[in-house]
Amino acid sequence: MQLDLNLLTALDALLEEGSVAGAAARLHVTAPAMSRSLGRIRKATGDEILVRTGRTMVRTAYAQSVQERVHDLVQQVHDVLSPEREVDLATLERVFTVRLHDVLATACGPALFAAVHRQAPAARLRLVAESGSDTPELRRGEVDLESSSAVPSVPDVRHHLVGEDRLVVAVRPGHPLAAGPLTAGSYAAAEHATVSRRGRLRDPVDDVLGGLGLERSVLAAVPSVAAALNLALGAALVVTVPEAATRAARHELGLLTLPLPLEMPAIPLYLTWHQRYDNDRAHRWLRGQVREAIAAVFGAPGVSGEPGAPGAFGASGAGS
Repeated sequence: MQLDLNLLTALDALLEEGSVAGAAARLHVTAPAMSRSLGRIRKATGDEILVRTGRTMVRTAYAQSVQERVHDLVQQVHDVLSPEREVDLATLERVFTVRLHDVLATACGPALFAAVHRQAPAARLRLVAESGSDTPELRRGEVDLESSSAVPSVPDVRHHLVGEDRLVVAVRPGHPLAAGPLTAGSYAAAEHATVSRRGRLRDPVDDVLGGLGLERSVLAAVPSVAAALNLALGAALVVTVPEAATRAARHELGLLTLPLPLEMPAIPLYLTWHQRYDNDRAHRWLRGQVREAIAAVFGAPGVSGEPGAPGAFGASGAGS
């Protein structure tokens, strides 16, 4: 039997993308060429690999059972044919696309850019805004690294816990809540704004209040923490955001922060990337720079995990 390693690469892409068109785009070939590769794979394995269900295609039981092994084999072949070597940062010409929560982009962007430019002057950095909906750019290779407050739901997206944060209440000077004492009742009775990329007027805080028989009055929803803090200052609304998001605002805007009078879980911050970059030395270097930029800005102690990880910090808002 003559083996064609290109079929193994095609199979890996087909299993990961779940479609001929997606696999073709991944490998930069035409859809007909990928369709022919699928036909050869079906003949070699005696299995359909992908079958149509309605308007989509799904993996067969056999395809699901071999998906992880196929990816590992492709990675091993890549490692054999591409001997490991150090990245020459001085000559590295690569565009890195990083999607960060707006708080992280504002707080860590300057330090991250400075570090990348200092070590790899020919590399370029693209910081892109979070999307209002779940998008597949990370899996398609259009985004190299992304921040998230949740563990990825798909197995081919890796994640690393950078740290965590807790919610606080931000108000402008002279706001009635600042006079205290702040209770769950007085907090609920105030007028609020939520942070939501999708414009939602409710978030997990409302669930906790509901369990106490309380309901808050939410008058506005804004897409970013920065917009929420400005709304708190200009419109006297109460905003509930991660504590780290308010550090600069307390000095620049004169906002006050108060402890949230509710029992809320800590907010985790994960960095996520696609598994294709696990052993990519340049990408590993980028992940380290992002972690160090976060640690430099927020000065947090270290946590266990990927080597070089900084400490506890989370920058996702209460809403989504």
